[in-house]
Amino acid sequence: MKHFAVIGHPVSHSRSPAIHQAFASQFGHAIRYSRVHATPECFSDVLEAFRAGGGDGVNVTLPFKLEAFARCALVSERAKAAGAVNTIVFRDSEIFGDNTDGLGLVDDLSLRLGVRLRGSSVMIFGAGGATRGVLCPLFEAGCRHISVVNRDVQKAIALCAEFQNVPGNASIRAHPYSDLATLAKSQCFDVLINATSAGLSEKTLEVPETIFASSRLAYDMVYAAKPTVFMQQALQAGCPESSDGLGMLIGQAAHAYAIWHGVMPKTAQLYRDLRAEIDAG
Repeated sequence: MKHFAVIGHPVSHSRSPAIHQAFASQFGHAIRYSRVHATPECFSDVLEAFRAGGGDGVNVTLPFKLEAFARCALVSERAKAAGAVNTIVFRDSEIFGDNTDGLGLVDDLSLRLGVRLRGSSVMIFGAGGATRGVLCPLFEAGCRHISVVNRDVQKAIALCAEFQNVPGNASIRAHPYSDLATLAKSQCFDVLINATSAGLSEKTLEVPETIFASSRLAYDMVYAAKPTVFMQQALQAGCPESSDGLGMLIGQAAHAYAIWHGVMPKTAQLYRDLRAEIDAG
């Protein structure tokens, strides 16, 4: 029986075991999937111990995605662009790393929410690892323009500079929050994405109502039993639709499962089941 795990700090809250067991049941696969806790200073030791014990692969969650990238001998182009790894495969004597976060986001936007990404304009709040991990998949899905908004605009400028060689005529540009009121007068956005920690800290972002009102969808990468502050802020300002990141979580897990097993799980029913469970809780 193949053995997989999610490594994080903390990790007790992770829904990955239930998600992967649900995927396995679709194909009649018999797997073990564990939660493995690692303190910040011992990720490499925990990873090697799991591998030495016969582990076949791991998912990596916060705060270890950058360290996981450094531990991999081989990485996918997606992981290289993100500078982070969330899925690891043990291949003989080598460790291979991939990053499926952006694929999960793209699937959730396009398949579940019906967003046409080809030719779209997207605004992302935050210039950290969460944003870095989704930029390439968004461009590969056909996004025409991405605006990255960050309090430290120099960080956003540096991030955008790394992604200047995007496909076709697509573009990426950095903005401080102070630009947004003016920007709203000249540009509309199909999707607004919160990739900051504001959703977890109950803080609102300094986004003018006009940005929300002229956009189709406000998407928060975190998920909860009730609409996040970002989602509430968007709806109150006139954005017609909002979503949290539960679908992204399930989507990135589905792509990790496909990397490990060579088959892509269906996600729609699992999303409905988890949504009902979370909302009831």
